Amino acid sequence: MSSNEAVDPVGVELTGLLTRLGELAELPTDPVGDGAACIDRIAVLERARAALAAAQHTAMVAFGRAQVEQQLDQIATGRLDPEKLGRGIGDQIALAAHVSPHVADRRLNVARALATDLPCTRALLVAGRISEYLAEQIVSLTSHLDPELRRLVDEQAAEAGLEELGRKAAVAAVKKIAYEADPVGFLRRGRTAREDRRVTLRPAPDTMSVLSGLLPVEQGVACIAALRRHADTLVATGESGGRSRDQIVADTLVERLTGQARAQDVDVEVGIVLPLDALTDLESPKTAELVGHGPLPGGIVVELLRRTGGRRWWRRLFAHPTHGGLVGGDPTRRLFDGFLAKLITWRDHGWCREAFCDAPIRHLDHIRGSKAGGPTSFRNGRGNCVRHNEDKELPGWRHDVVHDGTGDRPHTVRTTTPTGHTYTSRAGP
Repeated sequence: MSSNEAVDPVGVELTGLLTRLGELAELPTDPVGDGAACIDRIAVLERARAALAAAQHTAMVAFGRAQVEQQLDQIATGRLDPEKLGRGIGDQIALAAHVSPHVADRRLNVARALATDLPCTRALLVAGRISEYLAEQIVSLTSHLDPELRRLVDEQAAEAGLEELGRKAAVAAVKKIAYEADPVGFLRRGRTAREDRRVTLRPAPDTMSVLSGLLPVEQGVACIAALRRHADTLVATGESGGRSRDQIVADTLVERLTGQARAQDVDVEVGIVLPLDALTDLESPKTAELVGHGPLPGGIVVELLRRTGGRRWWRRLFAHPTHGGLVGGDPTRRLFDGFLAKLITWRDHGWCREAFCDAPIRHLDHIRGSKAGGPTSFRNGRGNCVRHNEDKELPGWRHDVVHDGTGDRPHTVRTTTPTGHTYTSRAGP
């Protein structure tokens, strides 16, 4: 928390509200009477979720306005480049809300749109009559409209009885209203969206991952149709190898993207980090770490290494005996500079080291800047996404190494924001 702020009466009231909600969460679990009272509570608490989201939106808009005013003063005095106006606002909200900057930016954009262009939607949210999700969808579906048309759609949507509709039906109703308000703009938006095509990967439970492609609809349909045709052919000819249709589709996707003869023959570099004894014991309870993905059972990793028909590389890494954090390694495959980059990436798990950020590493940054005499070393380096690397150059941001990872604690970095709030990031084992 900030060390130089006066007591905020609204903040005190919110803290009291949080305490009361915690008390409500611990009420006896036995239903009252026939359970009708519990259903009433559930309905009211669902409305409270929406009202709390609206209250948070209000705070975000107020904070953003205050930060812009402060940054304008910094521009006037030459302390800030005018092109950087507005930077760092979403990042501070992300730290406060314990979410990624991407999520914080989306919430801030929703809050600003509701406050300026969509007053009817905001009123429904404040009253708990629609969910935060639906409010976000209305903001998104009307983002291409000019303010006057947007307010018209806002009024019509508020009269459409959205609170009585299911999620899909409500979104469809808003989409129809937005289309009828500006058919040409809606078509233009669809064409522009094609420029945002991309492929992403995110972790999934049970050692799985989700590979997603945001593609023009006809391309997506063509891809899945080709994969299914191939699977149907193998099933029909008895060449499925005991695999289900879905398994064949998944394996074929991997084989066609990588050029491998078999999906499981991936090349493996032990950017999978695992304890040495887990290599010899398939029943070991210890976990490995697939850099950029997360923990994996040691037995799964051993099976992967033994069964793959691809290439395998090994590298010795040195972990602290107490907390398990990486403190060094054996540069057997690359020159030292290249290995140092790898080692920092492994220590930081492939993710940006700013607290609560889950973006992949794009830059390796000096924690204590090189201009201030900070060395290019394992202890003074950290992995960052693009925006957190750029935040360091904004007035009021500071980063310090609290622990360098060589004692009994893992490598630890403290971030201080322009408002004086501090957040700590520790490298995991």
